[in-house]
Amino acid sequence: MSPERISTQAKGGGTRAVVQTVGARLLIQVINAATGILTARLLQPAGRGELAAMILWSLFLAQLTTFGIPSSLVYFLRSRPDRRGDLITSGLVMAGVLGVVTAIIGAVLMPEFISKYPHWVIRDAQWLLVITPICSLTFVGRAILESHGEFGASNLAQSLSPLTTLIALLFLVALHRVTVLGAGLCYIIAIFPVAALLAVRVFPYFDPAARISKSGCKLLLSYGVRSYWIDLLGTLSLQVDQVLVVSLLTAADMGLYVVMLSLSRMANVFQNAVTAVLFPKATGQSTERIRELTGRAARVSLTITACATFSIGVIGPGLLRIFYGKDYTSAAGCLRILLLEVTMSGLVFILAQAFMALDRPGTVSILQGIGLGFSVPLMLLLIPRFGITGAAYALLISTTARLCFICAGFPIYLKIRVPDLRPRMDDYTSLVRSLKRSTQKP
Repeated sequence: MSPERISTQAKGGGTRAVVQTVGARLLIQVINAATGILTARLLQPAGRGELAAMILWSLFLAQLTTFGIPSSLVYFLRSRPDRRGDLITSGLVMAGVLGVVTAIIGAVLMPEFISKYPHWVIRDAQWLLVITPICSLTFVGRAILESHGEFGASNLAQSLSPLTTLIALLFLVALHRVTVLGAGLCYIIAIFPVAALLAVRVFPYFDPAARISKSGCKLLLSYGVRSYWIDLLGTLSLQVDQVLVVSLLTAADMGLYVVMLSLSRMANVFQNAVTAVLFPKATGQSTERIRELTGRAARVSLTITACATFSIGVIGPGLLRIFYGKDYTSAAGCLRILLLEVTMSGLVFILAQAFMALDRPGTVSILQGIGLGFSVPLMLLLIPRFGITGAAYALLISTTARLCFICAGFPIYLKIRVPDLRPRMDDYTSLVRSLKRSTQKP
């Protein structure tokens, strides 16, 4: 079956893609919650912090060094399908090389990152960086699938990793062999079935005769180095707090913070799903159509996320006591701050897709960089004084600045009005109609 035929069959409406992605993200959150509860209860805050210090780096460093290649592939595979062969080959080769170099540099610098942790934690964290190149390649694999409308396969790949981790952890629980290193290996081995699945699904789009080309690399980097900054800022906005907490505070504090962070991120499922679908769907549309799509996505996702964060904020302390244990209830205040921050952060990423689709990734990167620039000095100031609550406040202030800057960027740089964020009844009636149509499709 030809790639064109596969792509045609895989493509669906934007609503259907969002529904699939929301379902996958919900599944991922449920699985992550189960995994988090297991590790939090079995390892206690200190052990959970040591685990976070070990497993944080592979994915973080891979995301930190994408150089915008995944976003660039989505953009050019949609707008320049005639270059598919050499673009896919060039993207895969560049991602693999970047992953190897990143892993080596990360292993050398690791003792400086987590110097307060025991030697065995530092050593194991260095060894676990071996999967960094595979993480880099999975980002490219998912970008190739999403550019061809295969959101279902991309979502399956994302769901497979936490599911594998949970199964491996349950196996250790059954054997009564749960240790920090054992739990860390459960997280790390989960990348291999994901890589295998992506290899199978990407192969129909791969041209064995194609070779890495100078023009292909140049084309990908021409957009990638501009979009890279929004990818980089997104990664930093999501994980720089963990990097600083793990460096500045104790393992027990890190364990508390990781649990609060993962619980707050459960409310951001819908906004993450919309962000994943909006960029590929909006690319190539008219300016006014992109503004319309962005505004509707922002309004609906903001309302749903706000309801979710309010609910978690009310029942959060009870959830912590029941599922994680009484040792974690002292961080309920930090949880509520992070819930407010995650609502605003999701909105920022949705609004940023308009800049990406209109070929202004560099502009939005600069705007977000200025806002994110507040977070590091704020964290360095607030974390030593207020612990994990200080980290949460620093994130909230930084995200507020990022939201203000991106809203100002619409009239200044895109020459269009900021999408209306006030809820509209027709948004939700239209969503219901689209959901009904999508469920009626075979």
